[in-house]
Amino acid sequence: MARRRRPTIADNTYNAAHLLVLEGLEAVRKRPGMYIGSTDTRGLMHCVWEIIDNGVDEALAGHATRVEVTLHVDGSVEVHDNGRGIPTDKEPRTGLPGVEVVATKLHAGGKFGGGSYNATGGLHGVGLSVVNALSSRMDIDVERSPAVQGMSFRRGVPGVFDGAEPEAGFEPQSGLTRKGSRVAKGRSGTRIRFWADRQIFTKDAGFVWEDLVGRARQTSFIVPGLAISLTDLRPTASGENAVVEEFQHDGGITEFADFLAHDEQVTPILRLQGEDSFTETVPVLDASGQMISSDVDRDLVVDIAARWGTGYDTALRSFVNVIATPKGGTHVTGFEGALVRTFNDAMRNAKVLKVNDDDVSKDDVLEGLTAVVTVRLAEPQFEGQTKEILGTPAARSIVRKVVASELKAFLTSSKREEKAAAKLVMEKVASAAKTRMAARQHRENQRRKNALESSALPSKLADCRSGDNERTELFIVEGDSALGTAKLARNSEFQALLPIRGKILNVQKASVGDMLKNAECASIIQVVGAGSGRTFELDAARYGRIIFMADADSDGAHIRCLLATLFFKYMPDLIAEGRVYSAVPPLHRIEVSNPKKGMDKYIYTYSDAELQRKLAELRKKNVNWKDPVQRYKGLGEMDADQLAETTMDPRRRTLRRITVDDAEIASDVFELLMGSEVAPRKEFIVQGAYDVDVEAIDA
Repeated sequence: MARRRRPTIADNTYNAAHLLVLEGLEAVRKRPGMYIGSTDTRGLMHCVWEIIDNGVDEALAGHATRVEVTLHVDGSVEVHDNGRGIPTDKEPRTGLPGVEVVATKLHAGGKFGGGSYNATGGLHGVGLSVVNALSSRMDIDVERSPAVQGMSFRRGVPGVFDGAEPEAGFEPQSGLTRKGSRVAKGRSGTRIRFWADRQIFTKDAGFVWEDLVGRARQTSFIVPGLAISLTDLRPTASGENAVVEEFQHDGGITEFADFLAHDEQVTPILRLQGEDSFTETVPVLDASGQMISSDVDRDLVVDIAARWGTGYDTALRSFVNVIATPKGGTHVTGFEGALVRTFNDAMRNAKVLKVNDDDVSKDDVLEGLTAVVTVRLAEPQFEGQTKEILGTPAARSIVRKVVASELKAFLTSSKREEKAAAKLVMEKVASAAKTRMAARQHRENQRRKNALESSALPSKLADCRSGDNERTELFIVEGDSALGTAKLARNSEFQALLPIRGKILNVQKASVGDMLKNAECASIIQVVGAGSGRTFELDAARYGRIIFMADADSDGAHIRCLLATLFFKYMPDLIAEGRVYSAVPPLHRIEVSNPKKGMDKYIYTYSDAELQRKLAELRKKNVNWKDPVQRYKGLGEMDADQLAETTMDPRRRTLRRITVDDAEIASDVFELLMGSEVAPRKEFIVQGAYDVDVEAIDA
């Protein structure tokens, strides 16, 4: 009699032996996204910003006048500044040279209140050490009289290379090496060159020249007088020589606001400046080396350049010290709050707003505004190492106070030119408020009409029963043939279907009037139910998700692109909120002849590469399948059960969310690919033709 096997019992013990303690820079290599956001191009560019910002901080402290950035042919980046140079003497506690401390120890540096810096971009003391940890090689040379001294590192470990390449032989070794070149008295600086570690970063991660140029130009505005030089030594497709750009702007943020503005001015550029102090409780080291809480007095300097133009768009850039805060923070909240309150008070005093008129809103005041908001303070609180949002609470009240005082002086000025400009901008804001309220009234009337007329929605819409927007989904389906199958495959409780006939209008080329005349575009906007363009209201959308469901061929890709163009141009908030998706139907179906226990009879794959891998697995397991493997040409070839299982059932399907990381870049791409200008699109296609994998073309 065969012995029965005893069931395996899961080990549920959890004790100190299961804990992993990461020493030094190991934590950075284990979780790089925590420090640089991601390991793609965005994270790689963040590493460059960290090194550049160290040089800019020297300029902000008054010790540097120039920062040079070089992209080398071998993929490395070199940053050189003429600041004071990283300290080379021994740090008392560790006994290591200052260079080695800041490059290998997290939270080590001169920006923790030691008096070296008052207002900086680097605050956490992890920038240089994080980049070092994520580099296959980093070389640091410090220029301080009498001679240049340097160190090299491999993945955060100090040592000596026996060659000039990251792959050269390496021997771990602590301490500085004296270089041959002498340094003249009074001259100093730091030169850092690093090679990104391809064990960490994705294969397609690279340095984007346009982003470097934009960041350098922006920084030169924020730090007047600082010269920033960029050199790209990488070979170009046309074989051009090195590309060099240099920026220096002595006019500061006034020049920046003028650069950002693209419409005729209503007001001149206003400089709203002031400063105040606040008390902050922070942990500090006492004489015995213990960390204690202490009240520290901080100074916060506010400097804002603002102007209103005849346009309708808002261009607002915000900075803390030299760091851009694209997602705003307390300083931007204070600025916007002061604008709204001051305009309402001034407009009522000037009788531009009558007694019974509603207050103007933030959107009314921001319409046509170009502004650069900067604050400078020691040790600001940011949300995360990427520093995209300022969190210092006191910044809100100080910025609000400064802006209210300075803006009120302008709006109530008795000087002839300022008085005329103030009247124009208040009338512009009042006009924006009237337009907004008229649009709101129109939407309310339209919704009331739609609620009374059940025929308002297109007859071809197969609606769902649920009214819960958290669950409901609208599938925009290509063609009536796929619609019939989808009706049987859907869950009618929360899944609605709207068929479209072929390819909709390319709205990037068409006018608003032509778009509304197009039956398919009008049906989509009508069914979504939230309006379009400036009248779009996200909360009014009738569905929680919008899903494009088209064939997995070139025509289907074109239809998805046209739909994405429609939503990006006229309903962008749906994309910004992550509520627009693309369904991913399978390309192949494998019918297994002799499925083993627990194996599905039908196996679906979504690419040719996945098909080959799956067939190889089946072959290895001695599992047969029926030839030929079915290749789906369209959604109409599936029966309802297959469509539900692969594409519509939330438990099994795959959806691709359509997102926008940078609205300006996305807008430029849509204009390039879908706009009226043919020549740039032709050039883009010709340049990209060399990157096409001929083997991957489905022909």
